[in-house]
Amino acid sequence: MSRMWIGITIALAYLREKKFSAALNVLLLALGVGTIIALLLILSQAEDRMERDAAGIDLVIGAKGSPMQLILSSVFQVDIPTGNVPVAEAAQIIAEPVVKLAIPLALGDSYRGFRIVGTNPAYIDLYNGTLASGRLWDKPLEAVVGADAAKATGLTIGKTFAGSHGLTDIGGSTHDAQPYTVVGVLTPTGSVLDRLIVTSVASVWQLHDHNDKKQAASPAHDDHDHANGKEVTAYLIRYATPLAAVSFPRMVNASSSMQAASPAMESARLFQLLGVGISALKGFAAIMIFCAALGIFIGLMNALDERRADLALLRVLGASPLLVVMVTLVQGLMLGLMGVILGVLIGHAGAEWIGQTYAESQRVAIGGRVWIAAEIWVAAGALGIALVASIVPCWRAYQDATPELLASR
Repeated sequence: MSRMWIGITIALAYLREKKFSAALNVLLLALGVGTIIALLLILSQAEDRMERDAAGIDLVIGAKGSPMQLILSSVFQVDIPTGNVPVAEAAQIIAEPVVKLAIPLALGDSYRGFRIVGTNPAYIDLYNGTLASGRLWDKPLEAVVGADAAKATGLTIGKTFAGSHGLTDIGGSTHDAQPYTVVGVLTPTGSVLDRLIVTSVASVWQLHDHNDKKQAASPAHDDHDHANGKEVTAYLIRYATPLAAVSFPRMVNASSSMQAASPAMESARLFQLLGVGISALKGFAAIMIFCAALGIFIGLMNALDERRADLALLRVLGASPLLVVMVTLVQGLMLGLMGVILGVLIGHAGAEWIGQTYAESQRVAIGGRVWIAAEIWVAAGALGIALVASIVPCWRAYQDATPELLASR
């Protein structure tokens, strides 16, 4: 145990003497490890969030256009919708026996960047939403606020607010003449529901159909209202049987003016497109780790050239060859360990910074206060690379640390 402590003390002394080159190697290794960990954290949380947001949704029916845009706007609430679909035409489609559940979505307005979604209570049930306080709406212009939206906007039971035309925080004209009244606040669900303000489809129709005064004054309508001219943005579909996935989307695309898009397929396609950039960043991080390992190797070799006489003196004083090897190995291990620890901190700090930046726009919920199993493999791999870089210097130290070297001085 005392010999190991002697080895650690000598290794620390060497590192202090070469502190600038050691710091550079540690920083290179930390940046490589940190970049990979930050990417893994962001990707893992994004995939987990998208899976939760799309859970229970087999298909989305909406206006023709980009299928991915339809999924992003209707399921994840992060894009502009492809358009609206007539309720009367959609009613014939969702009446098919293979459709177990059809949830309407009517988009178009927002409040301080949080989208106002016209739908029915089944949408809240889809994400296992429960009320923290208040109740659900029972007439137009009553709204229920998601947990994150309530926290950010300060909306509570009884407060009123006017929606803005548009789906971004830079909205258009506001509906000041017809404000919403908050009647309920939801508990956190960890899904897209937390970032929404939910109301009835009739509320959205009332605000955007100024000619239909009679309908505007009526109670909240059923989502299967077949009134002429009524439109919704999309329908979230759940199949009655898995076999419906084979024929139902093709039927929708071929026999109607609407399109059908699968959240699972479009999500996989999205991550495939993002994978090119993510792979490039991982490759860049791997290069930094390799450069750090190369720096550790060169630093240890140079240290051996400068310390050959010192190592020989250790042998004269009774140190075994294994102690001399351990001094060199501990140097590489310390550099690797410091780089890995700093890299983990950089990775989590980077993910937290990115999460806080995007949190301002209510797009995604990511952060650095989580841990994933893949981090262990990244840390172990980086530490292993540092140890591999120490093997050749260790072997050379074992061969060169002989007392005869003092005679040549």
